Amino acid sequence: MKVLSYICIYRRLLLIVFTPLILLPLPIILHTKEAECAYTLFIIAVFWLTEALPLSVTALLPALLFPLLGIMPSKKVASAYFKDFHLLLIGVMCLATSIEKWNLHKRIALKMVLMVGVNPAWLTLGFMCSTAFLSMWLSNTSTAAMVMPIVEAVAQQIISAEAQVKATQMTYDGGSTNHGLEMEECVDGHETNENKEKTKPVPGHNNDAETISNNVELEKNPVTGIKYPTKKDHMMCKLMCLCIAYSSTVGGLTTITGTSTNLIFAEHFNLRYPKCRCINFGSWFLLSFPAAIIILVLSWIWLQWLFLGFNFKEMFKCGKAKTNEQEAYAAVIKEEYKTLGPIKYQEIITLALFFVMALLWFTRDPGFVSGWSELFTKYRDFATDSTVALLIGLLFFLIPAQKLTKTTPTGEIVAFDYSPLITWKEFQSVMPWDIAILVGGGFALADGCEESGLSMWIGNKLSPLGSLPVWLIILISSLFVTSLTEVASNAATITLLLPILSPLAEAIHLNPLYILIPSTLCTSFAFLLPVANPSNAIVFSYGHLKVMDMVKAGLGVNIVAVAVVMLGTFTWMVPLFDLHTYPSWAPNGTMP
Repeated sequence: MKVLSYICIYRRLLLIVFTPLILLPLPIILHTKEAECAYTLFIIAVFWLTEALPLSVTALLPALLFPLLGIMPSKKVASAYFKDFHLLLIGVMCLATSIEKWNLHKRIALKMVLMVGVNPAWLTLGFMCSTAFLSMWLSNTSTAAMVMPIVEAVAQQIISAEAQVKATQMTYDGGSTNHGLEMEECVDGHETNENKEKTKPVPGHNNDAETISNNVELEKNPVTGIKYPTKKDHMMCKLMCLCIAYSSTVGGLTTITGTSTNLIFAEHFNLRYPKCRCINFGSWFLLSFPAAIIILVLSWIWLQWLFLGFNFKEMFKCGKAKTNEQEAYAAVIKEEYKTLGPIKYQEIITLALFFVMALLWFTRDPGFVSGWSELFTKYRDFATDSTVALLIGLLFFLIPAQKLTKTTPTGEIVAFDYSPLITWKEFQSVMPWDIAILVGGGFALADGCEESGLSMWIGNKLSPLGSLPVWLIILISSLFVTSLTEVASNAATITLLLPILSPLAEAIHLNPLYILIPSTLCTSFAFLLPVANPSNAIVFSYGHLKVMDMVKAGLGVNIVAVAVVMLGTFTWMVPLFDLHTYPSWAPNGTMP
């Protein structure tokens, strides 16, 4: 037993030591560049899937192993760790830093929720829309972390209001029985004699003790220790939590900068197929936005039905008086919004820069019309989305936000300098350097697979798959990616699979975008488990959910999401990229 205890304690260390040793016969026996690269690939895959080492530390292994195995020189490997992607990420994080610093994200979220109203169904849709919108521009994790405290405040207000209403209803007033309470004590619509006895108030006596007694079977939040007044309140809390987790993921699909997997795909694709200029901010938005909207609406319907039931009559009933719960929702959201005060100068400037950045991204090279990149005819392809991001990002460090003052010896307060919208220290606290290194390691790994010939070897071995129908190939790859991303990091999954899926498409003479786009979108569909992505973990930490709640809800959302991606791949995405034609920019493609 002591040995097993030591193995359990040092399991990560044992995995790190024994994985390279167990795989060592591969390069020794075969002694080819492909085998040596495969050796590196397998070690990195095991470490990424098990997280034996931090993901970003594992991403540094190509820089160590490729030079030692003679696959690539160290200088060439090092150059893969900083690409155009990193400049784009820096610019976007400048925007995110300013949005979070000046609470613009909170104002947007609360305003959108207030606009849709406080009916439970519309309230959850409002939270989903605001969360998805913010996730388009901020990281999924920071969006969930920002919105969840607002949702939790609403949830606690619901519980508090319900408890107060219960106490009021249980108090005898004027000698009449509270019929509303009697209805709540019914089980499946039939009231028992025992319950009837309990609901009869004793004259001059407060029945709060009976209320507590009647609720003993109701669940308690393991984090806060607060008991849910009714099962419906508990279901409402679960629903709102899952809405935030899933909408933060779905919103990130819509823009290239919305989530790291989109950025990794865009950089990998542009490096592997430099002659193709079809993937940019505008084209990605056109292909992913319809899918995200459909997934968001269907997920809302599924979650609403699963936890509260979907009653169209109640949802669209006009002029209906607000319930006590709805009054509670409205009160807490209005109070949160009131604390923000009037919109500030800094928020207006941040919002203006945000719109300018989005506009420049969309109009750089829209595809269906000429963009502003056409103004630079001699070096048309030199400016990319990262150029726009850096331009706007630098402005955040230049534009004054407020004066800095000091008190003179005479007691006078004078201005001596100004503070910009963001400082470098604030930017560093938001910038995900771990993701930057992880992505760099993925680029280095892809370069090594190409240099060693491993990519071509994999493509040749997978070429028999060309006999399968195209829809089946795409479905298999999408389901495989969706399953893998539930147990592995999204970024690690896409980084690992892109060097495999690209040669597969080339080997079967299929437009690479046909496989890469759905696979990239499906990499974000980690809905099943709390550990599947940080957004899930954040909402799970509030204590309203059990693992099985997330599994049941996430399974339905996964099925919906994959089905919508498949639908989009064979409908609106086809004319966008001419997916039925093997392109000239891909290897072995014929020039028209």
